[in-house]
Amino acid sequence: MYVILKNEKIAENTYEMRLAGDTSEIARPGQFVNVKIDGFFLRRPISVCDYEDGEITLIYKVVGGGTEKMSRLPAGERLDVLTGLGNGYDLAASGQKPLLIGGGAGVPPLYFLAKKLVAQGKEVSVILGFNKKEEVFYEEKFRALGAKVSVTTADGSYGVKGFVTAVRPEHTYVYACGPEPMLKAVYGAYEGGGEYSFEERMGCGFGACMGCTCKTIAGNKRICKEGPVLKKEEIVW
Repeated sequence: MYVILKNEKIAENTYEMRLAGDTSEIARPGQFVNVKIDGFFLRRPISVCDYEDGEITLIYKVVGGGTEKMSRLPAGERLDVLTGLGNGYDLAASGQKPLLIGGGAGVPPLYFLAKKLVAQGKEVSVILGFNKKEEVFYEEKFRALGAKVSVTTADGSYGVKGFVTAVRPEHTYVYACGPEPMLKAVYGAYEGGGEYSFEERMGCGFGACMGCTCKTIAGNKRICKEGPVLKKEEIVW
């Protein structure tokens, strides 16, 4: 059980929640938690945006009844949360100039990743993609880490007009997280190695129900267990 310390709106339909509780199972950026919401059968998988000893930061988008109810939970409320799920990103693969690309709800896990890579002395570039200005969040937080940040909006209301592939910084490796059409576009646009975090509807969140399997060159993998991060060379579109 975790206690809500903060649950505030930070952009259109987007909320930041900070929880107090056990963080010992969180090992790598890109892992996620599974949150139980009273009145809903399935848990909600949400990427870990950041953590420190005893506290977890989550950013989530309101997309249905479960996350809408979650957005109304006050500080002090207790939540049943499974933590340390998924495989996460491999920091050792980054090279000196890693490029982090996030689209919408795929942005949060990249913050934790950027923090780790900057701490290793890497020259981190970040591309944040949104539909419009009102959806933009965490731009300044990434800059505060020391990352070079570009923001794209599909309607051109903020930053560079277009999708994340409209910006092409020099890079040694790509880390991406976002909706599948974005990941597929990034896959085709950027050369070199990379890791892509996929979104799938999940039942259990820890590999028991086999409900979130996807095809790879090595056979079917469970996005919640062997994923959500897949290496570029194993992806089958």
